[in-house]
Amino acid sequence: MSDAMLPIRIAAGAVTLDAELKPTRTAKAIYDLLPIEADKHAWGDEFYFKIPFIKDHRETATLKVAVGDIAYWGNGQAVAVFFGRTPISTGPDPVPADRVNLVGRVMGDATSLRNAVGATKIRLEKAS
Repeated sequence: MSDAMLPIRIAAGAVTLDAELKPTRTAKAIYDLLPIEADKHAWGDEFYFKIPFIKDHRETATLKVAVGDIAYWGNGQAVAVFFGRTPISTGPDPVPADRVNLVGRVMGDATSLRNAVGATKIRLEKAS
């Protein structure tokens, strides 16, 4: 596998953001499934959506995430996009409910996803 970042686009409602997936096995498995459109769920300022059939290799398992991080939550078989505080945050940073595997990063202002809170779907696709 190449060490190059994998360019993707995230769309929810009227918000579209460029992002990159890391050159890890879990991120590559997600990339290979794109495009994906799924029901979007929110937990504070985190959107998450189910992607079954992904093996969570736990290459970057952590409880420490930042605004703009994209993670795969193996126990929930879901991708999470963090754009602000979550219900268990004690400071300005998001805190995941469980260990997540960091798989990518939003390029630009992830907080703009607050404008997509009312959207019901989220889409990830490959970007050129």
